[in-house]
Amino acid sequence: MPDEPYRRRSARVLLVDGADRLLLFRFRFHNGRRESDHCWLTPGGGVDEREPLPVAAARELREETGLVVEPEEIGPLVATTSGYADLGWAAGVFRDDFFYHRTPAHEVDVSGLEAGEQKWIIGHRWWTAEELASTRENVYPLGLAALMTDLLADRIPEEPVRLPWHH
Repeated sequence: MPDEPYRRRSARVLLVDGADRLLLFRFRFHNGRRESDHCWLTPGGGVDEREPLPVAAARELREETGLVVEPEEIGPLVATTSGYADLGWAAGVFRDDFFYHRTPAHEVDVSGLEAGEQKWIIGHRWWTAEELASTRENVYPLGLAALMTDLLADRIPEEPVRLPWHH
C-alpha cells in the first residue's frame, strides 16, 4: 500500500450464515484480568504491506474461521472505521475496512489462528440482528446492529458507511 497515515490497517469480514446470523469472536482485552474483560469482534486482521484489501480479507477469513473464499468472491466493502488507539503492542491511528460475505452454513475452525491470536480470542458465536441490537456487551464496530439490519434487508450501501471509532 502507498504511504498511509495508519499505524495498522485491518481487513475485516461481516460473515453471515444462511440463518442470517453474524459470526463474532470473543476477544479478551489486553489488560483483562477477569473473564468479563472482553468484547466481540468480527473476523479479520492486519493487512500486509502491498496486500490488496480483498486478499487480506480472504486470508484472514481462512486463518480465523477455516472458510476458504477466493478474494474475488469476497462480498462488497460496506463499512470503514478509524481512529486513535493505544493497544499496548501498538499505538496510533488504526483503520478497519469491513466486507460483507454470506455463506449458506459454516462450522468455524479456529485451528489456523496464530499463537498471538489464540491468547486473545477466547470463543465465538453466531449472532442474530436482534441479539446485536439488544446486547449490553461490547460489540465492535459501533453501529454494527444497524448496519446488519440494512444488509440483511438487502440495502447494500453504494459507498462504505463510516462507523464511529470505538476507543
